[in-house]
Amino acid sequence: MKAEERWQARFRAPRVTLPTWARQAPHRAVYRGTASGCWEIYAWDRSSGQTRQVTDRPHGTRYGAIDPTGQWIWWFGDIHGDTDGDGHGVWSRQPFHGGPDVPLAMPPGHPCGLALASDGTAAVGRSSRDGFEILLARPGNEPVTVYRHDEYAAVADMSLDGSLIAVNHSEHGDVLHPAVRVVRANGSTVAELNDGPGRGVTGGRFAPVPGDRRLLVLHERRGRREPLVWDPVTGEQREIWLRVRGEISADWYDDGRALLIIHNQRGRTELLRYDLAGGGLTPIESPHGVIEAAAPRPDGTVEYAWSSAAHPPVVKSSNGHVVFSPGRTPPPSVPLEDIDVEGPGGRIHALVSRPERVAAPYPTVFLLRSGLPGFGGGPGGQDDDSFQPQVAAWVDSGFAVIRVNHRGSAGYGSAWREALRGEVGHIELADVAAVRDWAVERGIADPDRLVLAGTAWGGYLTLLALGTQPKSWAAGIAAVPIADHAAAYEDEAESLRAAHRALLGGSPAEVPERYAASSPITYADMVEAPLLILTGANDPRCPARQVEHYVRALADHGREASVYRYDTGPGTPMVEERVHQMAAAIDFAVRAIGGV
Repeated sequence: MKAEERWQARFRAPRVTLPTWARQAPHRAVYRGTASGCWEIYAWDRSSGQTRQVTDRPHGTRYGAIDPTGQWIWWFGDIHGDTDGDGHGVWSRQPFHGGPDVPLAMPPGHPCGLALASDGTAAVGRSSRDGFEILLARPGNEPVTVYRHDEYAAVADMSLDGSLIAVNHSEHGDVLHPAVRVVRANGSTVAELNDGPGRGVTGGRFAPVPGDRRLLVLHERRGRREPLVWDPVTGEQREIWLRVRGEISADWYDDGRALLIIHNQRGRTELLRYDLAGGGLTPIESPHGVIEAAAPRPDGTVEYAWSSAAHPPVVKSSNGHVVFSPGRTPPPSVPLEDIDVEGPGGRIHALVSRPERVAAPYPTVFLLRSGLPGFGGGPGGQDDDSFQPQVAAWVDSGFAVIRVNHRGSAGYGSAWREALRGEVGHIELADVAAVRDWAVERGIADPDRLVLAGTAWGGYLTLLALGTQPKSWAAGIAAVPIADHAAAYEDEAESLRAAHRALLGGSPAEVPERYAASSPITYADMVEAPLLILTGANDPRCPARQVEHYVRALADHGREASVYRYDTGPGTPMVEERVHQMAAAIDFAVRAIGGV
């Protein structure tokens, strides 16, 4: 198989997420998959083995859920067909075995969480220019608002009986360090958990047992994210402290007597069982790599979605069996190398993928990730050892790929993640520069053939680097980037506005100098390298208008960018569109550096 055929086969191979089953009907499950050529919602009857495509929409479907009884499948989208893909719509539900969609009778907005009770009640979070609200929708009744605020808020979960709703919020003005409030179905407050400035508290799931009030929460009291179990009625808290490095999250076992611990360290994942009665910790065998999602089954086994840089994704069980196979397996890729580089703020962990049958120093792509989970792109997140078709495509095309877990990344403790305050963008790029210099000095990267590329926040950093480090890069490729923070703020979704205020210390009207100092458009006159920008017409994360401002600013200084425009909104859910964009990026990079 030729290199181009091989990397395209990875994109086109069908993929699935970890199936989510109904808590009271575990033989019924939903998942997202790409069998249709686009990410859509599917129903899976595990007792019969039958699957059914639930949604079929022009730009795919990003959010789906199943209610605890397994009677209804919920999905989010534009009730008019989502022809623009801007992520603005309402939740609808459909019977598990098929039937007409029933949209919620509520104004369209951007999704901010969904939680479902066993009696059919739904707690729905939405945002609009009017702020954030959480509505309670009981079967046969109009939705009623139980919470509203101008600052960010989202549904975390609802107890199985529908009596308690957990809300993650930032009424204090810092969405990066939220608090959690538990309210009753009438909106009255039961309890609040807020650890104060600089310490986030994030609500997870209620115990999956009828009448159980305990809520899993992630806190940062010891300089990293760790779980605790909280009873909001009595106020009792139990912190789960483990003598391991890295960061920890958790989920409930089905009987509420144990926790599944998901331990992340240096871009790899391991699973453990923590028994609440005695505090015993039992490792769960899994391959070396990354577990993107995991959940215990009622029989005590654990199912998980796993991959590594070299091995394509698979949904497996702790009993050793493959749980679900979406079809043909994509070609494998090369394994990762870990490197550690001393940087201006401490030791930086980075990942290197080397091309086969090519001699060093390599033409090298520094691939910057999209960023913050939950906000569609920002600092945060982590580059890891999971299977990434775009990384493998660059490697197959003869490039080395280096990914940097710079300051602002998750997985290395709160202090590393918090280090961006004051110089957003410039701090991350100082770490990228340190790794770039290291790779050149070690003879890994060819200094004359260095390409910087990224999507969303990674695209933003790419543009900023081309203007602030113009001599360092031979070419730049920025997909759906932030080019002008102030202009992006005017057009983006409310949750992203909240993230901008938290990162930069206020709105553009309050701290205009910070928005300017961190915006690529400020440095447009310094750009020298060839540049490709990929921009979506309806993306609320990285609005198209501010990209057009940046392109005009380049032109005003006698510089030109190649622009690839497409019609979809957040992300690129259509497989063939992703293939076209990857081909355009590789072709541009090869031409910019004079061949591989």
